Parts: sequence; C-alpha cells; structure tokens
Amino acid sequence: MIYNNLLYFIVAIFLFAITGNTDTPQFPFSIALVIFSGLLFSYDFLARRFFSKNMGKGSAAYFSTEKKLSLLALLFYSAALYFCDIHYYLAPLSLADLLPSLTNIGGLAFFVLFLGLMWRRARPTYEAAFGQSYTTLTFLTICLRTNLPIVLPWILLSLTYDLLALLPFPGLKSFFHSQTGEFFSFIFFLILLLIFFPPLIRRLWGCIPFPHGPLHDHLHNFFKKQQFSAQIYLWPLFEGRVLTAGVMGIIPGLRYVLITPALLEALTLDELDAVMAHEIGHIKRKHMLLYLLIISGFSVLAGFILKPFTFFILSRDSFYLLLKKTGGTPETVITIMMAVITLGLMILYFRYLFGFFIRNFERQADLHVITALGSSHSIISAFEKIAVLSGDTRDLPSWHHFGIGQRVDYLEKCEKNPTWIGHHNRKVLLCLLAYLLVLGTITFGQSLLPSNAWEKSYEEKYTEYIINMKIIQEPEKALWLRLAGDLLQHKKMEEKALDAYEKALLLEPTNPEILNNLAWLLLTSEKLELRDPLRALSLARFAAMREPRGHVLDTLATAYWANNLIKEAVDTEKQAIFVNPEQSEYYRLRIRKFTSTEYETGLPRREEESI
Repeated sequence: MIYNNLLYFIVAIFLFAITGNTDTPQFPFSIALVIFSGLLFSYDFLARRFFSKNMGKGSAAYFSTEKKLSLLALLFYSAALYFCDIHYYLAPLSLADLLPSLTNIGGLAFFVLFLGLMWRRARPTYEAAFGQSYTTLTFLTICLRTNLPIVLPWILLSLTYDLLALLPFPGLKSFFHSQTGEFFSFIFFLILLLIFFPPLIRRLWGCIPFPHGPLHDHLHNFFKKQQFSAQIYLWPLFEGRVLTAGVMGIIPGLRYVLITPALLEALTLDELDAVMAHEIGHIKRKHMLLYLLIISGFSVLAGFILKPFTFFILSRDSFYLLLKKTGGTPETVITIMMAVITLGLMILYFRYLFGFFIRNFERQADLHVITALGSSHSIISAFEKIAVLSGDTRDLPSWHHFGIGQRVDYLEKCEKNPTWIGHHNRKVLLCLLAYLLVLGTITFGQSLLPSNAWEKSYEEKYTEYIINMKIIQEPEKALWLRLAGDLLQHKKMEEKALDAYEKALLLEPTNPEILNNLAWLLLTSEKLELRDPLRALSLARFAAMREPRGHVLDTLATAYWANNLIKEAVDTEKQAIFVNPEQSEYYRLRIRKFTSTEYETGLPRREEESI
C-alpha cells in the first residue's frame, strides 16, 4: 500500500508542476468553481458506489477498491488542474514568488481533497472489514497521518530550498540553483531524513513501545547475537491486523523495528526470529542507503535528459506540422508532450527499475536469514502461514515484492545449493554497478549531444512559426511580415524574404526598418538576379531621411558603393561612425572595402578608381 501511495503522490506532485502558471485563466472563477464542484461531486458519487459494492467482502476487496479509486483520483485531479486553473488561483500563496513551495503544497492539497472524499466513503467498508468503529473525522485523521510521511519529505525539501533562496549570499544561492548544487543538497537532505525522520514516522503511525516481558527480552537477545541494535514497537497498521513487519533508521539509537500484533499472534518464536533476521538483512545490506541512491537517481536522469530532449523535439519539423494540425500553441503542445514523456519516464523508472531493485533487495534480506540462522525452514514456514492467513496470497504477484511462492521456491533452491546465495548477491552488485555506470554515462555524456545545434534550430523554427501565426492572426500589421523577411533572409530563402518585404512595404511604405532591410537584400542577395542597386539606393535614402541610425546609414553607404558613388559611400560611412561610435571599427573596415574593391566583382579596385 505504502509503495503504491508513493507513486500516486509523485504523479500528483508532477501533474501540478507541469500545469504551470498562466497569465489569464481559461474560464472565469465562477465557471471554474462550477466545474470543480462537478468533479468533486462526480468523484464522491463514484467512491460511494465502488465501496458500497464491496461492503462486507473483506480486507482484500477494500484494498482493491482503494487502489482503483486512488488512480481515479489522479484522473479527476488532472481534469481539475487543466479546466479549473488551480495553479493560477493558488499563485498568491507564493507571496510574490518568495515562497513558491506554498503554491505547490496548496496544489497537492487539492489531490488530498479527492483522497479525503474517498476515505470518507471508505469508512463503513473499512469498519466492516476490520471490525472497528470511528467517527468520520477520526478516520480521516488516521488516513492522513498514515500518508503524511510519504509527502512530508517533499514538503520540507521544497520549503528548505525556498528559504535558502532568501539568504543574502549570492554565491550560495547560485550554487544551490545549479544542477550540481541541487543534486548534492538533495542527497544531503535525504540523508538527514534517513537519520531523523524515523522518530517522526513512528509517532505519526501511532506505534506503541513493545511491552516488556519474556518476548521483548527474547527479541533483544536475538538482536545482540546478530550484532544489531534497534528499538521494538508495535505497529497498529490497519488495526494491527496486517501480517507484516518493517525496519527503519540507519542510526542505531534512532532505528526501529515495527511489528504488527497480528504477526506476533500468528508466528512461533522461531518464525518470528526468522522475520527479524530478514529485517536485519535490510540493514546489513545497506538497503536504506541504496533506496536513497536509486530515488535520487531519477532527479539526475530527469535533469540531464529532459532539457536537451525538449530542444530536440522543438527543432523537429514534425513538431510544427503537429502544431498546424492541432491548432495548439507551442507552449501548450510542448507542455503536454513533455508531460506525457516525463510522466511515462517516471512511471517506468519507479514501477520497473526501482521495483526491480526493491524486489531483489527483499530477496537479499530473505537470503540473509539462511546466513543468520543456518536454515530457511523458519522463514519459509512464516511465509506459508502469512500467505494462508492473508487470504491465500501465495501466488499473488507484486511489483515491489516477489510473490510468496517465488520467495519460497528460491529459498528452497538456496537451501539445496548455497552457492545461489552468492549468485544472487553478485547479481544485485552487478546491477547496481551497471545502474551507476548508466547514470554516470548520462551525466557526463550530455556534452556529447548536439544540444547547442538543437537549441539554435529550435529558436529559428519557433520564431518562424510564431511570426507565421501572427501574420495569419494580424495580416494588417507590417511588423510580422518584416520579421518574416528578416528570418527568411537569414535562412538564405531570399525570394520568399523579398516577397515578405514587398508585402510589408505595401502596408507601411514609409517604415524605415522595412525600407532599410529591403534595400539591404537588394544589395547583398547571393542570387545576382535579385539585386537592384538603383532601387536599393532610393529605398536606403528614404530610410536614412526617416531614421539616420548607424545601421541604416551603413546600408545607404553600401548602396552608394554599389552605384559606384565611392565618395558618397565614404562620407555616409563616416556619418555612421559619428552616429554610432561603438561600431566605429566595423564602419572603418567598410570604408576600406568601399575604396579597395569593386561591388559587382568583389575584385580589387583599379588604382585610378580608388579614392
């Protein structure tokens, strides 16, 4: 359940992040409120129907319904984010962008609101399945406390980043905002969580100190034999009726072994020792730190893959064909595309890669029982008993654990041939090394990608698309035609550039920028048949009269030179130096060119023609 809920909250946080903030909402607040109310009502109706159908069918049916409705909550939450502009209305929470994490936390609260509707409708079914009775408020509080440890690290990390950004130390702020700084601060924060978070979780989950007595003494003596230290607590998970145990904490003084009362009732002392040896195996194999490594690996992958991949998509012609077909804005389409890609990457990463390591870490912990006790009989007996008492779950698959039947089969295999223990440990080690190698390759191999070329291509194509859209939307504005001409001239599409300038000139015949840029094209076109020095001179004179700036005067000087008026060209270029002294070196080079080369041939000017 906890692993599934972790995925749900990760997806919810991501969905809110990608919706972004808009300057204006899609709908007025009153309409957005009606839509949101309709979504809440519809989800509440479905939650009531789903749970009423499974009333009295036991805990397995309850968990199955909760899983389906959690996924449905994500769907309704996505619709609310898109249609109701939640990000827009929550923006003031950031206090003028001083604490943007408050907006993000507020966004997640809306997802919790949908879950709250589910928990409210779940209460009667839960009471029937677990034989308890709660008020609605008490049950909602229990559900919230159970799930709070999943999102609390993200909340604390987000607030910490915002507070660090407010510090009056520019160097420190720039470090924390760099990819390296974000990565190492994230790792440092997670290590602190591993150390200090277990006591908080223990309190939120309502764990009770294990009562002193013979069983308490037996477990502590067993821990001493295994050179292990931890405090033992009773874990009231689902009224303590779930057959499970767990360990958390990397520091002995802040390390806890949690055991549900149902597990204590079901197992013999030998079986309980075997389960404890399994939990000790997690600590001995450093699985807590490895979880930290693999979870943080996703931020590395996302940070080093998604930005260049975004440029790659934006640089493709197919992306702009898609824009034309859908009629969407580039921002909307790329947001949706990258959201789908990132969400897919996230699900694949956590569901399969993270799941792969979790399953194999669990198997390592199983095998540690053989190392600690010399036999797998007790842990196999415990597994078989748990499978029967949990509702014949022996062959039930799980993405984060091997099925009980698979675990038993592998233990029996290792019992017959202990070399398989070393084989599995080597497999896990090699997989971790391969994971680190891939992570390192992605991190340091990003420089090998042609990201700069993709970015440059994207900027040109994106600009061209926007200008074309503006020409369609505002055909009476010469600005867009002139910008289109500039872009087309830059791309050496000179006939189309000439056409764009001519259309712009018809709309604004006295615009100095249009006059200047058209004159420049008529003077410098690589296609000689497009050149028209005489007309260019007329256009350039008019542009210089309207706006005698440095680049306009340079165009006029070039027109004089093209018409073999060398003295006028030199005088005009000197005027450009006076108007724009910052570019004087460039203008002096132009004068040298005018006096030393011929316009038509580009060859050196004959001595008698030089000035």
